Amino acid sequence: MAHLKLQGKWDIIPTIKGRAYLMQGENPVSPTSAQAISKAKSPLCYQRQSMTLSHLDDQGRAQMVDVSAKADTERVAIAKGEVTMRRETLALIRAGKIEKGDVFSVARVAGIMAAKRTPELIPMCHPLLITDVIVDFETLSEGSDREPARVGILATAKTVGKTGVEMEALVAVTTAALTIYDMAKAVDRAMRIENVRLVLKRGGKSGEVRLE
Repeated sequence: MAHLKLQGKWDIIPTIKGRAYLMQGENPVSPTSAQAISKAKSPLCYQRQSMTLSHLDDQGRAQMVDVSAKADTERVAIAKGEVTMRRETLALIRAGKIEKGDVFSVARVAGIMAAKRTPELIPMCHPLLITDVIVDFETLSEGSDREPARVGILATAKTVGKTGVEMEALVAVTTAALTIYDMAKAVDRAMRIENVRLVLKRGGKSGEVRLE
């Protein structure tokens, strides 16, 4: 758990209920006292912020979030990731000379299939009626004697519902990347899966969030 140091003496830590407390050694200080202490001891003033983890109940137990009261809206999420490999491996993939078959075609289907099965992989995800999943690939770098080739993966997931499809997009990217590795590992076991991240979500109460 991350601690925020205040002049080397005080720490701020989040609790599972999302409240922040100042710590002096192992001793928690109440929020009321903490506010006064932080104002006196540090230019960083104490603020109680809403940091509640929705997948934890009041006792800290895992729970599925009840979305019954939410309105159905169009939801979109876009995720990206990368696979690095030897430039010779990329050349074999492009030439269709990987023994297991067409690497990008199989990886695309794998990503789409995985997105639809996300709630079977991520325990607290809601089963969603996915209306569209698109998985695409692009060459980010051809590679050289010193640098690996880089293949980018872009996944877009859509639905109309009460909760978002961020996890579906992320699962699609990750599974597509794993499939590329599986298809080509016989010729390049040093491939790396890197930089998997969410880049956009749209819909629901938070509206549109662009992360890059």
